[in-house]
Order: sequence, then C-alpha cells, then structure tokens
Amino acid sequence: MNKKKELLTLLKKKAFLRKRVKLSSGRISNFYIDVRKVSLSPEGVYLISHLIFNLLKRKRITAIGGPTLGADPIVSGVCYLAYKNKKKLKGFLIRKLPKKHGRQKLIEGQALASGERVAIVDDVATSGSSLIKAIEVLKKERIEVVTAISVVDREEGAREALARYKCPLISLFAKSDFLKT
Repeated sequence: MNKKKELLTLLKKKAFLRKRVKLSSGRISNFYIDVRKVSLSPEGVYLISHLIFNLLKRKRITAIGGPTLGADPIVSGVCYLAYKNKKKLKGFLIRKLPKKHGRQKLIEGQALASGERVAIVDDVATSGSSLIKAIEVLKKERIEVVTAISVVDREEGAREALARYKCPLISLFAKSDFLKT
C-alpha cells in the first residue's frame, strides 16, 4: 500500500468521528477529524511528513512552519526528513498570543529573515483562519508565504480565503475522502 493510502486508512480508523461538534471556527459539524491523534503517533507523523516533504522538496523555500498546535509534529517531521535528505530547511511555529515573558515572540524556532520564502502547514483547514493569522504574522516580518499545506481540507472556505492572500492551499485529503459511502 502506498503512503497516501496508508495515511488515509489510519486517519479513518483513528481520527475520524461521526459526532456533532463545535469547530474552532464556531461552526457546528456532524463529523470531526482529529488529525493530532495520528500526527502525534510514530506511524502518523512518518506518513504525513513523507507526503508533505515530497510536495515541498523541489520548492524554493527556506523554512516550514505553522500555527501551534496543529503544525508542531508536522514541522518537526518534515524538518527531520529535510535534514536526512540534505535539504536546508528551517522550522518555526506561530503562537496564538505572544509569550508574557522573555522576548515575547509570536514566531518560535529558527530565526527567519526578511524576504525568506516559506511554506506553512496545519493539520486541518476549515475556514483558513489559523493559516491566515500565520500569514499575517509572517507578512509583518516581510516573510513570503509561498504555499499552505493541510493534512485535511474540510472544504469550508479555507482554499478561497487563502487565495485572497495569494497563497495556494494544497491538501493531502479533503472532506469527501472521509464522507464517501
């Protein structure tokens, strides 16, 4: 079985719930995909990282990052693979709020310089608001977001919202992959 099929099987088995939930966007949904149940497992982070690294390895980017908590294991896994494949790639995470102590930063990880081209990742994209906040934080630092990648696109407006920021969204899977009969 190829890595993408393996990951979809794992997500369906460990992360997909047919249950009424309130999403971070405030919307109510009849299903939930808790990608962290997979991205924080050895097999899951391995599969996700390989698939995303393969999407990015030929892009002219210097770093990968995204909003904490969804991006954390993905960024680490992709940076590990970049190192193993001799591709220079920095990792960073964007906090929801600045720390109240120390340097009070929003961007954590390796230092990014003005003009760098980066990719951002998240576990699930719904409205795109978490990714857009990341883009806005990076834009203030004059860092160019080349692409956004999500493990799952719930197909509820994220792609269109990111397009307004001239940032294409690539997703490993879409809602339809989980709701097929």
